[in-house]
Amino acid sequence: MKESTYTRWYKKWWGILIIFFSVLILAFIFASALYVYGVIKSGEANKYQLEETNLSQDNLELILGNANNYYLGAKNPLITIIEFSDFACPYSRESFSVIRELGIKYKNNIKIIYRDFPVITDYSANLSLAARCAGEQGLFWVMHDKLFINQGVDNTGELLELARQIGADTDRFNDCVINKKYLSAIEKDFNDGQELNIKGTPTWFINGTKLEGNVPYNIFVEIIEDIINK
Repeated sequence: MKESTYTRWYKKWWGILIIFFSVLILAFIFASALYVYGVIKSGEANKYQLEETNLSQDNLELILGNANNYYLGAKNPLITIIEFSDFACPYSRESFSVIRELGIKYKNNIKIIYRDFPVITDYSANLSLAARCAGEQGLFWVMHDKLFINQGVDNTGELLELARQIGADTDRFNDCVINKKYLSAIEKDFNDGQELNIKGTPTWFINGTKLEGNVPYNIFVEIIEDIINK
């Protein structure tokens, strides 16, 4: 009886090439996946930076601002969080819902003060004006949320529409924005931020601890709980 001359496909030259290139493709896909995962993790790690600061009295006054700044939470808090932010900043946009959650969760223990640091676009100062002009009608935080949810608004007509949506007196609002009523207060925030060597938004100060960037909710909670439980 003759010995079979049949050769399995994976032993033939073309079969060996298919296997070889398949292995190469799989290895490439695996390596790419590891690289992308590493980039994502690295990006997450670099979104925020914590820096302990020893504050002088002058610096403390620069951080806290004055009665012209809007805040959430307790009047006499255990913890004061100051945020320097820009309504055109994508990282500030990611952070605004976190701040709202913290304000609800720790309303009896914390005070969150919003300060303007308009640096992202030429229109950033106008967005700050819109929030403050809504604020004089008791609608600062509603406009605050609207501006972040509708990030990309860049003209007075669109701002006026947002004011209408939140129930503001649009004539009064429009007059306030056009006349730049609160520009000096915004400039004070910005100048204070520069003196504090703020490089970007959002930047936070929590009872003497400076944080930069999009700080995750769980990091805020850890810091707050640590202060409360001391």
